[in-house]
Formats: sequence, structure tokens, C-alpha cells
Amino acid sequence: MPKFNTTRIVAHGPDQMFALVADIEKYPEFLPLCEDLKIRSRKERGDVVLLIADMTIGYKAIRETFTSQVLLKPTESIIDVKYLDGPFRYLNNRWRFSEQPDGGCTVSFFIDYEFKSRMLGIVMGTMFDRAFRMFAEAFEKRADMIYGQKSA
Repeated sequence: MPKFNTTRIVAHGPDQMFALVADIEKYPEFLPLCEDLKIRSRKERGDVVLLIADMTIGYKAIRETFTSQVLLKPTESIIDVKYLDGPFRYLNNRWRFSEQPDGGCTVSFFIDYEFKSRMLGIVMGTMFDRAFRMFAEAFEKRADMIYGQKSA
């Protein structure tokens, strides 16, 4: 039942950060542990987009692929991720982007998960915890690279 929650103020706007996090196919280029990501399906209803995606995570000799439902809600500045299939008992993840008075935004990241296999949880758990702590920084660095570095 590991949980991780972080809030970070970044110099980029909420629309920019939402777009960066919503571009899930680019994750293998910069996100810790993410080796591959494929979108299986995409459905749109108004401005809400529902993606079904397979993500392959790896650490040393261990590789696991899991399927998630990613719900993109740009008008609410929220991205919800729900686990569908793979090595987890469950996984829930939420991103929220809130505008700051200076033009930057607050990025809130929450994840709650548990591996099905206790052994896999022991082996991957510590690395996952470390990776989640690096996620916010990885996205911020990616934003600086794509949108240009700004002073916070």
C-alpha cells in the first residue's frame, strides 16, 4: 500500500505542464524506469480524452508491462490514471495543475499502488519509491527543455 504525494511549484503555466504530462508516448525519453509506452486506444468526448496505454517499466533484469486508463481533463487541469491489468493489485494516480499568480503553476502528483506479488513488491518497491520522488523533477526538467528555462 505504498503512497506518494508531492506538490511542486514550477515556472511553467498549467496548460504547458498539462500538455507535457498528457504526452505519455514521450515518457520513455525522460522518465525514470519507463522503457516503453504504447497507446492502445484513444476516445474523445468534447475536450475529455480517454487513453488506454501499456507502459513497460524496468530495473536491471526485471521488466513488467501494465495497462492503464488515462483520463485527460484539460478544462479541470487534471489527469487521472487508473490501473487495468498487469503486476499490480491496484494503482491510482492523479496529476493536478493549478495556476500561480506569477504565471507559473503548482503541480500536484499523487500515486497509490500495490504489487500483486510480495516478492516483486520487495524488489521493485524501493526503486519505485525513489523513481516517484524523481518524477516531479524529471517533468520539470523536461518542461525547461521544451518550453525554455524560466526563473521560478
